[in-house]
Amino acid sequence: MAEGRGLETDRAALLARYDLDTGGFATLDQITAFAAALCGTPIALVSIVEDDRQRFLARTGLDAEETPRDMSFCAHAMQGSGIFVVPDTAQNPDFRDNPLVTGAPFIRFYAGAPLIDGEGASLGALCVIDDRPRDGLTDVQRQGISLLARQVMVELEGRRRDRDVIARQQRDAQAVAESDRMFRTLADTMPQMVWSTLPDGYHDYYNARWYEFTGVPLGSTDGEGWNGMFHPEDQERAWERWRHSLKTGEPYEIEYRLRHHSGDYRWTLGRALPIRDEEGAIARWIGTCTDINDQIAMVEEREVIAHELSHRIKNIFSVISGLIGLSARQHPEIRAAADDLRDRIMALGRAHDFVRPHGPNSQPDQDEGRLWGILEQIFAPYRDALGPRIRFSGDNPAIDDRSATPLALLFHELATNAAKYGALSVPSGGVAILVGREGEDIRIDWREEGGPPALPATHEGFGSRLMQLSIERQLGGRMTRDWRPEGLGLSLWIPARSMSRMPAGKG
Repeated sequence: MAEGRGLETDRAALLARYDLDTGGFATLDQITAFAAALCGTPIALVSIVEDDRQRFLARTGLDAEETPRDMSFCAHAMQGSGIFVVPDTAQNPDFRDNPLVTGAPFIRFYAGAPLIDGEGASLGALCVIDDRPRDGLTDVQRQGISLLARQVMVELEGRRRDRDVIARQQRDAQAVAESDRMFRTLADTMPQMVWSTLPDGYHDYYNARWYEFTGVPLGSTDGEGWNGMFHPEDQERAWERWRHSLKTGEPYEIEYRLRHHSGDYRWTLGRALPIRDEEGAIARWIGTCTDINDQIAMVEEREVIAHELSHRIKNIFSVISGLIGLSARQHPEIRAAADDLRDRIMALGRAHDFVRPHGPNSQPDQDEGRLWGILEQIFAPYRDALGPRIRFSGDNPAIDDRSATPLALLFHELATNAAKYGALSVPSGGVAILVGREGEDIRIDWREEGGPPALPATHEGFGSRLMQLSIERQLGGRMTRDWRPEGLGLSLWIPARSMSRMPAGKG
């Protein structure tokens, strides 16, 4: 009796025929990986719906192995014969309060194809899930998900304890052949170039897009002929990367120039993943080639524009410094304040150069995009014959354009004050800077040594207000001062997210 027809059957008896508790679903893992790639979703699952739960025989992008049935989207998907789609769960009264929507994995889009056996009974669904709403699936994606759902059932039927083993094997063989034919048909409809190789890397299949792009005769790039399609300068690099993937089983990814049928070479992104059998051995490699030539040209054009804008901003800094110097010469009574202001403008210019170089000559030699790199530039005037008088230790976190300017102003003020009144005002003095992680913050300690005693200021000057503005207002951090006999001590706590947009673990 078919659940797909709205009738309920004995779930335990139905599922027992498939021997699902013995594991060994490597092929289904490959199917969910392909389903996620085909539909561009972070999650894909093979879900079997039981009396009180749904369990996932294969999953891509999700750690959970099961959820209660009353939360299950797939319990709805298996009720019909077609693909069940929820474009936006937040707009659907049947699902918006579901714990899987309001909590992890925060489902916003769902599409599931029912897993229906030869007798019309539904076991569950093959589904794809996104944490963002979508309009639905394309025709190619719908065709692909339906095909993959049938392939899941081919795998499950192969496990079914059936008396007529020979008949079952014949049906499986026909289904596999049909699945292979459908895969090639699906690959030919994809906009990307698709190819596959044997475990040793021998190329034995290319889809129609490959031959349309390259214009080469059918079969002429089988075996090792593919490398001749690359730009001569890219061939050895591509071979080296491909040999490494074949040796290690690691995914293959590389950008190279591929010869177009027009004779031009176009930048292409090549990727490949290994398909493994139940024992973990590589059975095939499936790869794609994506034309990215227009994107690269666009990035290069944007970079040229960015360099030109950066050069103009640098010129503005120079003009401002010139105007300040001219005003100071005409009004000697403001020279001291003008010099301080010009120094601050120059510090901003160095910060600008560091995070947005206006030409190849302004690129920092080392520590590009990190705290120590910009501090080296800010403190360069305080070097002497004995080497730097300001020493760094600890971490070297990443920074970006948001944090570079307030950090440059802050440390310029600290160094200027140390040179006028603190440790850098005497030959034997120096500064130690210690950087480390403290919870979600980056902690920076500034310790002056060997200078005159630090005395609390009788009133808050412009420099102090500037430092406080830089740390608290612009970076969302906090600052404490310690007026020590051996020199000023200052500690900063800056949220790591304010230092750089770089994801955690990349810094």
